[in-house]
Amino acid sequence: MPAYHSSINDYEQVIGNMAVLPIKTKYRGPAPILTDDEATDIIDEALYYFKSNVFFRTYEIKNEADRVLIYITLFITECLKKLQKCATKTQAVQEMHTLGISKFDIPGEFGFPLNSVYAKPANASEADFMRQYLQQIRQETSSRVVNKVFPTSDSKPSKWWLCFAKKKFMDKSLSAPGQ
Repeated sequence: MPAYHSSINDYEQVIGNMAVLPIKTKYRGPAPILTDDEATDIIDEALYYFKSNVFFRTYEIKNEADRVLIYITLFITECLKKLQKCATKTQAVQEMHTLGISKFDIPGEFGFPLNSVYAKPANASEADFMRQYLQQIRQETSSRVVNKVFPTSDSKPSKWWLCFAKKKFMDKSLSAPGQ
């Protein structure tokens, strides 16, 4: 059975070899804002396909939107690792906010785990744009993951999400070993 790919094929801008896709977000950044609440953005797709895609060791990239899907899938795993240690939704929101704004490597930098799959930004302004774009995606993804793991403010974490925290999509992780 093949992995699930992004159904988003309509994008106007590419940075490195990642598509710059519109997202539904409340965070500032360079991504175009998707105003249609009914429309599915790349973060919705990543969350929807996460539980099935996370089991794949290989992933055939069909377009630039798939690279964004891969990054978000890896980031969701990092979110779940942090959320395992949280007992309340309030604590989880704080952890995810910290994770969303923390320093991270972008394609082309030494610590980025998938440099063979992602193109390095062409210049410093493109690298800055990519960092801001990924930061915006990280912030929005982390807030949505909290709402999946803690469906209500007084609920316990969902074991149906946290059981995937130890899985490694493509045998990769965005965090350094031991973190």
